[in-house]
Amino acid sequence: MTLKTPLGSSHTAYEVHGPADAEPIILIHGLGLCRAMWQPFIDALAGPFRVIAHDLFGHGESGPAPEQPSLDLFARQVTDVMDAAGADCAHIIGFSIGGMINRRLVMDHPHRCLSLVIMNSPHDRGDKGQEMVENRASKVAAEGKMTTLPDALIRWFTPGFRAASPETLDQVRQWREETDDESYAGTAWVLAHGVRELIAPEPPINRPMLVMTGAGDTGSTPGMAAMIAAETGAAEQLIIPEHQHLGVMEQPALYTAPILNFLNRLTGKGS
Repeated sequence: MTLKTPLGSSHTAYEVHGPADAEPIILIHGLGLCRAMWQPFIDALAGPFRVIAHDLFGHGESGPAPEQPSLDLFARQVTDVMDAAGADCAHIIGFSIGGMINRRLVMDHPHRCLSLVIMNSPHDRGDKGQEMVENRASKVAAEGKMTTLPDALIRWFTPGFRAASPETLDQVRQWREETDDESYAGTAWVLAHGVRELIAPEPPINRPMLVMTGAGDTGSTPGMAAMIAAETGAAEQLIIPEHQHLGVMEQPALYTAPILNFLNRLTGKGS
């Protein structure tokens, strides 16, 4: 069942699965996607945990961004969903820009975060990489949200999967087509520029953390994952062999199994 909670002049669509008395998990999807990408995670995690998945502003069934998109806005959207779902605190799992949002959230509201899982999310890109991402965001603003998708699909999925599973690529294409134009462009700008406010946070993030990415992810590289983990000190790091940015959709079990193990150890379920 889709629930909706207002924030400013807009609203957020979200859904809740699992026992009401289980520890909550929040799932935050990536740019141009929607909460439907999380279905394999909901299947794997709901039961041991109470899983809450929402659509970012302008994505899926949520309303357009009520103000200029920013990491602050998206972090407030998460706390609004948590309030509506009755979750004082939660394990926060974020993919791509979702892994930027959960870092902003823990920096601003550490008491609401039990742990973080940061999946395929960027860090310091270096001058050349930063310029490339900013150029993509500018192209989207000038030419529309679909203009960068053909190249993105090549970066996101392995060649074998692209050949064998065209229906998944069609689904990703449809999700982007259904995303609000202005919200997409604004969120692309946040993905490009917002990373600067997450580098070397002060004070350092002090929560259990699992940082994951694909070995072939060129936008959220293993090196970036290592930098995120190093800034925390106690973070665990896991690199998924061969996969690219959307390996999470190619073989979700490669992600859900270590995440469930990580969370079970934190909560004592794995002892």
